[in-house]
Order: sequence, then C-alpha cells, then structure tokens
Amino acid sequence: MPRTMPSPADPKTGNAGPLDTLSNGHKVSDLDGQAPEKTDFANYFCTYGYLYHQKDMLEDHKRTGAYYQAVMQNRRQFEGKVVLDVGTGSGILAIFAAKAGARKVYAVEATSMAAFAAKLIEANQLSDRIKVIQGTMESVQLPEKVDIIISEWMGYFLLRESMLDSVLFARDRFLKPGGAMYPSHARLYLAPIRTQATQQRLHDFQGAMQGWSAFVHEMDSYYGVDMHCLNDAFHQEQRGYYLSTSAWADVHPSQMQGPPTCFKSYDLHTLTMEELAAPLKASFRLDLMDSGSINSFAGFFDVQFRGSQQNPADFDVLLSTAPDPTGCTHWGQQTFPLHPTVECTRGDQVVGDITVVRRKDNHRLMEVHIRHTVEGASLVALQSPQRDSHYHIE
Repeated sequence: MPRTMPSPADPKTGNAGPLDTLSNGHKVSDLDGQAPEKTDFANYFCTYGYLYHQKDMLEDHKRTGAYYQAVMQNRRQFEGKVVLDVGTGSGILAIFAAKAGARKVYAVEATSMAAFAAKLIEANQLSDRIKVIQGTMESVQLPEKVDIIISEWMGYFLLRESMLDSVLFARDRFLKPGGAMYPSHARLYLAPIRTQATQQRLHDFQGAMQGWSAFVHEMDSYYGVDMHCLNDAFHQEQRGYYLSTSAWADVHPSQMQGPPTCFKSYDLHTLTMEELAAPLKASFRLDLMDSGSINSFAGFFDVQFRGSQQNPADFDVLLSTAPDPTGCTHWGQQTFPLHPTVECTRGDQVVGDITVVRRKDNHRLMEVHIRHTVEGASLVALQSPQRDSHYHIE
C-alpha cells in the first residue's frame, strides 16, 4: 500500500487522533525537543502521527523483520553502545536496539507519535534505557555522542520524502568517529517491464478528456458560459496526472523483460549533504531478454546493513524492494509509464540516462527525467528514436 496517506482525525468517521498524554500523566509537550516547522508538518510529518499508519509499516514483515535481524544478529555490535534512532515512530527500532543490549537509546520523533512510543517503551519496561525526544532531528539536543545510528528513512524510489537529509544531519552532528549506520548502504535499480496498467492510465486520461468536453458543452448549454478557454489547462493537468506521474505497483518478476540494473549506490558513511541535495544523474543499460512492448520502467531499491569499517556487522542483512513472487514490501515499486510503448527485440538494449531532482515547491517530492533509446542489431532497434520522458513522484 502507499507509504503516505491522508490521515487527519475526523470525529465524523471516528478515527482516533494521536495520544495527548502518557500513562504517567505527562503531556506530549513535556517530552524533550520542539515541534516541527508548521508547513513541513502539514505536508509530511502529520501522517506519521497516526497509529494506523505505523501499523501499516510494522505489518510489512519484510521491512520489520530485516531490521530485527540486522539488530539481533549483530548483538555484539549493540551491546553496551549508545544508539540514536532517527524518526523512531512507534519506537520499534529503539526497542530492538535496547533488547540487543544497548546501554542507552535516544529515540527522536517529530510527531506526537512520540507519546505512543514512550507508552510502548514504558509497557515493555525499557524506559530506563530508552529516552524519547519529540522534535525534528535538526532541532533536538543530545547529551552525548552515539556509537550507532539506526533509522528507517527510505521513501518511494528510495529518495522520496528526503528523510535521508535528517539522517545525514544526525550523523555529522552526533555519530562518533568510526560509528556505524544501520542501514549502511543503499542502491537504486531500474528494470523494463510489461504491464496493462500503462494502457489503463491512457484510457483513464482519454475518459477524463471526454468528460471535460461534455462538461464544457453543458456549461454553455445550461448557463451560457463558454469554458473552452480552459481546455489546454485541463488537458495539461490531466496529462500530468495520468501519463506523467509515477505509480505504486506490485510488480511480479514475470513482468520483467530483462534483469534490473543498479544505476546508483550510496555509502551512508561517506555520502555528503551536498551530494544528496544535488540532482542525481546516472546512465543505465538494460538488457532485453524478451521481444515485445516495454510498457513501463520499474524503479526500486535495496538497503544493506553492514555496519562500519571500524565496527563491521557480524552478519550482513539485505532489505530489498525488488519484484518478488511472494509479495511486495509496503514500498512496492515505482512504475514510470511509457507513452507510446517502446518496441524491442530480444538481445536489444535500452540505453539512456536518468536524472532525479527535488521539486522546487516541495523538496520531499521528486521529478524524474529519463532519456532513452533502443540499441542493437534488430530492425526495431535501428529504427528506434531517442525519447525523453518526464515524471513526478508525488
């Protein structure tokens, strides 16, 4: 399911809002830290303040299980250490770290979910070792440096949400020299796929335009108002939504027309804030194992838990969001539809480059530009033009 969903509490629906007080009577405001900046809270943080969203993520057992294994199979690295959990949410990763023997865990959470985390930690009798701090990572203070930073910061297509910024900020400010990042590495992949969803989105776009045409006619007939002047704007709006917006998908491996290629990798110990903020630009080459139509590119990621060079993990753990016949993680894959579809022959290659930049109006959302063509000895490849495709990751 999608990673972020609208979630304001509504008394008409009976949805419960975030917890206001702890069992000991302390209010959320009594927790250390400051409230996040208002605009960013409205656009991003507010969703994570609701238990149903935390439940959705915790029920992703590939995700939760990978973190559990990464901590519990590396108890030696956590025993007696000071740990920082960036964006603790429900507090689950902080609890794992404490159960693995961490001496102290600082669990930082921007939203009022911090109160739920504190309640859960108290119920599991870990309050003596886990300190919950409400506030953004950029605003809080810690009384000491830490040995390990653990965080589940990944968004759609890895980078959406830009939470990695806060993790790197925490690393530069609080991590001891030689300290470890969990996860420590991340990789981005692209693969060619076949999917009926691309054609369905085209049909939906055409239906939207037909509906607009009927609407314009009705407005003129009923009220004498000519709305033709808005035709181009509506067309552009709907085309952007249906044809130029990436979509969450649960891709089955049988849909892949060739193996994925890794086009970008990150070492979280050495990645700088400047590198992360700059546009991601990379080249790719996709080998095609089947002939036919490529309806879409599928993008996904994996992260590795390898510890640091000075404190390597005893057991490396991999969390992958690649297409899997047993089912996807809650991240799924991001699909980038191709209109028109790209024809190819087995043995050809799709060659191109990809650019990922942050949106100017909202740095947590992304724009993707993919320039691509088909190369090979086939007639299809020889006649293939270079194409430019632009997408939004909302």
